[in-house]
Parts: sequence; structure tokens; C-alpha cells
Amino acid sequence: MVDRPAETALASWGAMTATAVPAGTIQELAGRLTRAERQRRPIPALSAMVPGLSVRDAYAVQQAIVRHRLDAGEWIVGWKIGLTSKAMQEQLGVDQPDHAPILSDWFVPEGEPIPIDALIQPRAEAEIAFEFARPLSGPGVTAADVLAATGGLRPAIEVIDSRIEDWRITLPDTIADMASSARVIVGEPLTPADGLDLRRIGVALERNGKGVATGQGSAVLGDPAEAVAWAANTLGALGVTFEVGHIIMPGALHSSVPVARGDTFRAIFDRLGSVSVSFV
Repeated sequence: MVDRPAETALASWGAMTATAVPAGTIQELAGRLTRAERQRRPIPALSAMVPGLSVRDAYAVQQAIVRHRLDAGEWIVGWKIGLTSKAMQEQLGVDQPDHAPILSDWFVPEGEPIPIDALIQPRAEAEIAFEFARPLSGPGVTAADVLAATGGLRPAIEVIDSRIEDWRITLPDTIADMASSARVIVGEPLTPADGLDLRRIGVALERNGKGVATGQGSAVLGDPAEAVAWAANTLGALGVTFEVGHIIMPGALHSSVPVARGDTFRAIFDRLGSVSVSFV
């Protein structure tokens, strides 16, 4: 993982924050989401509070949240790409991917239980995590470039959560809400990507020993490496580089599964091993 100072991590990314919504409103919305997470109390959709809230506005809210957290001592350990599968787009009623940084406080070592009281309405999903061995940034990045820069693949579980009431979100709502991020758990096995057809890597997700979801890599924009290339190009245009050690989460291989206290989830991947997490 990469420990980068806040002013470096977002120096260029902040260039995209010109919005139609006043700066004061952007800060107010960021504060509402931050308080909702801290108090474990969801809020109404931002898109209902501010009719016409755009994707650009929503990323400005996201950036305001990230800057506050970086100033408080967190750092960026990687990036997540959300809503890359048809299943997740249909589940949440949106029609395109989004992205957000993975922050250090949300990166949970495997074996460390997650307190359910720290979350609001969590859901679990299995993903193929990319760990970068050399820097990569767009534009012009291809899936082959992604694989060449990847040190290896790890089995992963992302815990998504929404600070918006009842997951009633539009695309701007989830973008502003850190792409509905909450926690990331990455397994120990590191598997070289060489020779693997990521489209065909399957996963079975178990909850308390019983299967609850299955999927394969092709669910993620046809190929998880294509999803990472999309993010590298999208973020590269904003001055962001995927750094050595960064973990990139390309999106769920299946619809997300609700989490409750006492649950243990295990994601078992073809060729990549397994990863598990418990909630207390």
C-alpha cells in the first residue's frame, strides 16, 4: 500500500471541482454525509435535497469528503470502481460505472472482524483485486497495459454501505457518497495475472457456510482488466496515477448480499484462492 500525503494525492484531481452548485452547498452536502457515517444515521438522497445535482457536482462532494479525511491523517491505498456489472447497475438503478479512492481507515486486514455497529446498511460483494507493481495512468491505457503493470491478483471482498436512506440512490448520490464504499478486505494469495483469462475466473460467495451468490469476471465490463483500464483513463485525465502498491477494486462479480451481525462471508475464487470476513 502507498502512503501519500494529502496534498500530493489530490493535487490534480481537485481540478475537476468546477460545478454549477455553489461551493457552500458542496461543503454542506459533504458534511451531511460525513455526519451520517459518524452518527450511523442515514440521510435523504442528496439528489432530492438539491434537484439537478449532476455527476460533476457529486464528484466535487466526494472530493470534499476525501480532503477532510486526508487532512485528518488517512491516506489513499487504492481506488474502487463501482457499478461495473449489469447486476449491480440493475440492483441500484443506475446505468454507468463510478469511482472513488480507497482510504486507509476502510482497508481491513483479513482476520480482523468488522463491528456491525460501525456501519448502516452494509452489503458484501466478491471482487478480483489488482495490486500494482508499477505506476500506471491514462489516457490511452489498454487492458494489456493494466496486466503489464499488475504485480498480481488477490481475492477480495468489498463491503459497500450507503449513507442514503434505504439505498434509494441515483448515480450522483452514490458518487458523492464515496461510491457507496465502506470496507475492503484483501486475501493473502497473490497470483500472477500472466496467462489467466480474467473473464472466466469464477467466484462463489458463502455466508455462514452456505452459498449466496456466484459470478465470473466477464460480469465486470466484460473483463476486469477493461474496467481498470477505464478507471486509469478516466482518472488519468484528472491527474491521478495508480501507484506501486495501490489496490484497484474493479467491481462486483455478482449482486451484493446483505450483511447482519454474526455473519461470516467467504469468497472462493477459481485460481485465486479465498478471502473471508466476519461481522460482530
